[in-house]
Amino acid sequence: IHFAGIGLGIAGCSVAVAVMSLWLDWRAQWYVFTALACVLLVPALAWLPAPDTSPVTKSGAPMHDNPPSPLFMRVFMASYFCAGVGFVVSATFIVAIVNRLPGLEGQGSWSFLAIGLAAMPACIVWDFIARRTGALNALILAAVLQIVGILLPVVVGGSLGAIAGALLFGGTFVGMVSLVLTMAGRYYPTRPAKMMGKMTVSYGVAQILGPAVTGWLGETFGSYAGGLWFAAAMMAVGTVLLVALKIVDRRDAQAAVGAA
Repeated sequence: IHFAGIGLGIAGCSVAVAVMSLWLDWRAQWYVFTALACVLLVPALAWLPAPDTSPVTKSGAPMHDNPPSPLFMRVFMASYFCAGVGFVVSATFIVAIVNRLPGLEGQGSWSFLAIGLAAMPACIVWDFIARRTGALNALILAAVLQIVGILLPVVVGGSLGAIAGALLFGGTFVGMVSLVLTMAGRYYPTRPAKMMGKMTVSYGVAQILGPAVTGWLGETFGSYAGGLWFAAAMMAVGTVLLVALKIVDRRDAQAAVGAA
């Protein structure tokens, strides 16, 4: 449920920007958001629960790690890297893209609002889907929908493409992160940070490289459309890797049965 805070923060920021833009320039808005973040940091740290280091569940059953194979981890990290590129390009440039659309100048913050509103319930929805289809199948579905969301502003254009793309993007990116971290916790119930840290590094590196490549494409071709096609292509590669991950997972399961 705490992941809903990401969507709430995005939606709240978009509304705040729309209001503050009436009186403050972008520099002043940065100062306001910085001050607000410092204030909110105090209760966030105060409410942060202590790490649960108990080796047993609440029912008293012992917990055992079930680490994936090295090949599984490599493919999983590569696919998550691709997801990081898909996330950061849209999240970084969606406002600028919408502002450049004819008739939508200055309306980019509302597409950011759509992303936030869609992201708020996304984790609950994708957890529901994963319980019925399996985590990997849910990740594949989310990746496909995110590709559609990334490309809608380019392919369809106009306010319909921008808002529909924002809703699809917001409704998938947080869900994918939540599913990946949940899988990490299931593989390493006694020390989930072990796998979560590796996956986060992969996602974080993508968030450094993605905007740089997109900025270069925008400067070279005079449009962010190339960046969105780049993000969609990376997401497509990540989706293929997730499909391959199902094969690796099945092979590992068969090997474990044979070893037993």
